[in-house]
Amino acid sequence: MQKWLVALAGTLAFSLSACQSTAAPPPAVNYPKISSQARQALSQAEADVNAAKAKHTLWTTTAAALQKAKRAAAKGENGLVIKESDLASQTAKLSLQQRRYPLIH
Repeated sequence: MQKWLVALAGTLAFSLSACQSTAAPPPAVNYPKISSQARQALSQAEADVNAAKAKHTLWTTTAAALQKAKRAAAKGENGLVIKESDLASQTAKLSLQQRRYPLIH
């Protein structure tokens, strides 16, 4: 009985360890076509989104805005980079604030 439990516990531990993400984070992308203001906005948005991800509060609209900003940066569209980066930053901050709300009113 004990050998069976030990074997079961080992199998479960091995199975659960396989579920963990082992993928390395993607390398930082350099967008040479965008202005320094757009680059700064995008950098701030990435930091804010990463903070929201770390607290498991990331909204889908936030992730979509960051992806739009990155696509615009790849095309060199400074205005759209700034607009979408600001939206991503604002909604990431709001999602972190929402985390402080009580679960039940």
